[in-house]
Amino acid sequence: MRTRRELTTPAERAVHATLHTASLAAHPLRRGLDQQSAEEAAPHLRLLTGADALGIASDDGDLLAWNGPYPELAERFTELARQSAVDGRRALVSNPGSGAIALVAQPLVVEDAGVVGVLGVVTNTSPGPGMLSAITEVARYASSQIELAELDASRARLDRAEVRALRAQISPHFIYNALNTIASFVRTDPDRARELILEFADFTRYSFRTAGEFTVLADELRNIDRYLTLERARFGSALQCKIQVAPEVLNVVLPFLALQPLVENAVRHGLAGKTGTVTVTAEDAGTDCVVSVEDDGVGMDPEVLRSGALDAVEGGESAHVGLANVDDRLRAAFGNDYGLVVDTAPGAGTKVSMRVPKFRAGIAAAPPRPTMDPL
Repeated sequence: MRTRRELTTPAERAVHATLHTASLAAHPLRRGLDQQSAEEAAPHLRLLTGADALGIASDDGDLLAWNGPYPELAERFTELARQSAVDGRRALVSNPGSGAIALVAQPLVVEDAGVVGVLGVVTNTSPGPGMLSAITEVARYASSQIELAELDASRARLDRAEVRALRAQISPHFIYNALNTIASFVRTDPDRARELILEFADFTRYSFRTAGEFTVLADELRNIDRYLTLERARFGSALQCKIQVAPEVLNVVLPFLALQPLVENAVRHGLAGKTGTVTVTAEDAGTDCVVSVEDDGVGMDPEVLRSGALDAVEGGESAHVGLANVDDRLRAAFGNDYGLVVDTAPGAGTKVSMRVPKFRAGIAAAPPRPTMDPL
């Protein structure tokens, strides 16, 4: 029988131990540099540098963590850290006190951000070129993890900005027309007006919520149904709607407000005021879920799509509001295999489909928030 190859040589064991220690240091630093992450990473960084004691300071020189003996040297380290942060260069003090041989302050530098912190090393031996090089490499490694944390945070901020942009793109004409439609029922059919007011309130409450960048398909479809209810009240029999959903995909997670732009475009630009049908389907496709929004309206020239003009301007207003935004968010969340697919031709209607994985590690919908009971 063949067994897994063991790490037998000292060199192999040393490499394995170093990589394991580096991964333990990376985990907290990927959250960004603060007191908690510094305290968690400090013992692992100390092992990597071979230091007798190790400190981590902020870019202002404030002490975030100290690991090992010589706590009385922490204040001396913060003074050296401030100098190193300003200069952006390594600083070294021989015989800093308490019997230590050297104190080294190595700035943590992130490209385009400058110094984000300072690594401090206390040693009982004179730091030679090898040790100084090791300190530099560990600092560079720590800096790269902090930079990745900032990139993650920037991506999250971008996602939030894109959601805000989608909210802003919810047509003001729709809101104006919905309120006008409700007003028209107030005298002729008060019960119907009340129902529409509640649908409108729930639609706007969901669309402008602040909880997370992801939602489940069931919630997204529920809001689409509210939107279509309001539009059918306005257009009457000119607008027919069909929603066909496989029950097993209702809990699939997708970007928040991913469906709204697709359905709104089908109503506004696909039917263009003509009598027609909008069909929303969600199907089980093995490891994926396929959601499609189709209209039997005017369609468009595929060449416009091939030119990359998903958000082309027609008459001063976006012809396909938010589709490029949704496409970008799908690809950012799930990869390039999960963008939008558009099938259209002049006079043949338009079908926009998205493929979403049933499960993706690290992506989850925000927990539902309680809604207020209507008065």
